[in-house]
Amino acid sequence: MDNVKIFACNSAEDFANRICHQLGVKLGAKEAFKFKNDNTFVKILETVREDDVYVIQTTLPPVDERIMELLITVDALKRSSARRITAVLPYFPYSRSDKKDQPRVPITARLMADLLVSAGVNRVLTCDLHNPAIQGFFNIPTDQLKATDILSDYFRPLIDKDTVVVSTDAGSSKKAYKYAKEFGVSMAMLDKRRDGNNDKAIANSFIGEVKGKKCIIFDDEVDTAGSLMEAVNALNEHGAKEVYAACTHGVLSGPAIERIKESNLKELVITNTIPLVKEKQIDKIKVLDISNLFGQAIARIHRGQGVGELFRDSKMQF
Repeated sequence: MDNVKIFACNSAEDFANRICHQLGVKLGAKEAFKFKNDNTFVKILETVREDDVYVIQTTLPPVDERIMELLITVDALKRSSARRITAVLPYFPYSRSDKKDQPRVPITARLMADLLVSAGVNRVLTCDLHNPAIQGFFNIPTDQLKATDILSDYFRPLIDKDTVVVSTDAGSSKKAYKYAKEFGVSMAMLDKRRDGNNDKAIANSFIGEVKGKKCIIFDDEVDTAGSLMEAVNALNEHGAKEVYAACTHGVLSGPAIERIKESNLKELVITNTIPLVKEKQIDKIKVLDISNLFGQAIARIHRGQGVGELFRDSKMQF
């Protein structure tokens, strides 16, 4: 691929190298470090003049440091005369702060969009936004990839007549319905409520037949796993035979790993949009590689082609 350069920020080197191997290009040379005063320094070590540049950054903690490194890298590329700069963010930071749902609170996802554009980003490539409306926060092209096909392909061999797709709340019922339709199985829904700003979700009631069933929960992300554990416990109380869970983004913060370890969850399936550090790698967590999808998207964007063709069924994209 001519005139394409791919650069990785510090937490995204493995993900970026996978993409580079797929596309047959070398990872761009740069250096990034912190001065003793905690200021970040970035230098591009090769020419990018008139190149189509893709900067990959994952949001492995500390998130704010990752964001700052990305912004500084983009500024360096802009001042090096890159023709186009695409920020590749497999997990979009602050995506859950997407609306003003309380008095005197920020819409941080919108702030993130403004920061990226101000730094010099011309395009954004991301995956499974918490709210698809976040794309409207940008006045530049924004492509949202989906892990639908990857997750569906993993679970398809496990599907049988006793499988049920479970929605953990009303908000995810559309997602659950479409997975259930794709698999040709029934669905059930758990009614839960979140109390204020804390991470505890309380299960109130359960709708649907799950007794003796193999249950699969689909969501966009798992953070502290509080909501997931509420759903798992509710399903167990209603006689579920097995409970699986799947999400695109394994945030897995705070007590998430211990909660999953100690639960009756059979398996949690995630993708590598956020690197799973060694101390979080347990037998119950399966990581699927989504870098191939990003590589295909980058190739199509560079050629001026749409990314919708990457998905088997556009109706499944939600």
